[in-house]
Amino acid sequence: MSLPKRVVLVGPMGAGKSTIGRMLAKELGYHFLDSDRIIEERCGANIPWIFDVEGEDGFRQRETAMLRELSTQPRTVLATGGGAVMREENHSHLKKDALVVYLKTSIEQQVERTRKDRNRPLLQNDDPEAVLRRLFAIRDPLYTGLADVVMFTDRKSPRLVVRQLVNRMNPKSARHKRQAGKEGRKHA
Repeated sequence: MSLPKRVVLVGPMGAGKSTIGRMLAKELGYHFLDSDRIIEERCGANIPWIFDVEGEDGFRQRETAMLRELSTQPRTVLATGGGAVMREENHSHLKKDALVVYLKTSIEQQVERTRKDRNRPLLQNDDPEAVLRRLFAIRDPLYTGLADVVMFTDRKSPRLVVRQLVNRMNPKSARHKRQAGKEGRKHA
């Protein structure tokens, strides 16, 4: 398999899309893009403020416009917001010339990774775990349906996830050839 023109990371809050995306882009020699960060930069405001002023629908409209624009960028790794899959019109933007990777994680890991993060408007309530469970039930089938690859991130370092992704994308990499050579010498 040759490297894809683009890699799009989907998945829930706390799955590691931004962290893994940055590292994967560096490993592939691609540009890293984070749709939520770009929206914030262009608006001059953070996502909670956008949610407060424009509501979730206003934010989702901005997100769709951003995904449409970013779907034309070659040699990129794109980290998307967890809700990007909720609008069907986004699906074609996510899949366009891309390998879509679902970074899947447990609810428990999500709770742990997001518990101190105040930049997640949907979790600013008395029971964030219940919100995460509800969102997972709705979004997991969408992530799975869009994904070309599903990678579990629980109890894995971001570096390991990146290594596993690169190996799945490019099994003929230099690392693979070195490993195959070592195994061949063991059996000789």
